[in-house]
Amino acid sequence: MARLPRLSVAGQLHLVAQRGAAGQALFVDAPDRANYLSALRDAGRHWGVPLHGDALLEAQVQLLLTPAEPIGLTRAMQSTARRYVGGFNSRHGCKGSVWGGRFRSAVVEPAFLLSCMAYVEQAPVRQGLAASAGEWAWSSAPHHLGRRPDPLITEHPDVWRLGNTPFEREARYRDFLGRALTAKESEAIRASLDGGWVLGSGAFAHA
Repeated sequence: MARLPRLSVAGQLHLVAQRGAAGQALFVDAPDRANYLSALRDAGRHWGVPLHGDALLEAQVQLLLTPAEPIGLTRAMQSTARRYVGGFNSRHGCKGSVWGGRFRSAVVEPAFLLSCMAYVEQAPVRQGLAASAGEWAWSSAPHHLGRRPDPLITEHPDVWRLGNTPFEREARYRDFLGRALTAKESEAIRASLDGGWVLGSGAFAHA
């Protein structure tokens, strides 16, 4: 069956996931994760794709991005993947790609921003990598909780609406992040991501 064309919309939030090849870890150590973030930063700047949230897991990366142009998302992800693989193979004496196919993405209605941020930043907890989201260093959770500024993160405009000061925004998001997403919410996000469908209302999807 032919794969569906990837939907990418300029100026809209996108939830992105890219998985490692079966049985292969994407990251062996902290330098690997730092190298990935460096490649993502440079590609995002070049193609106009700011990063709003991320989680670097053992065999998957999850990202929240907004491309300035539709083609920018694909170009930035391709550039990041190629550069990372080259560095990974050089460091570890490997050959071939670590990626298990193309990345997956879903266009996200702004009303679902916080749910998607929580979905991404709670991923280390779901996978047993951390007891709480804020404890996982390789995600945007410490940044959004006010524990560690992350220069790679560009705040989505809707984050600023959480409060007039950083303390207000961090406190409100801390409360939100502490509430586990319901099974229905998580499944809706996962289904949209895996299927490449719009995550949002019918009016937003047909706009």
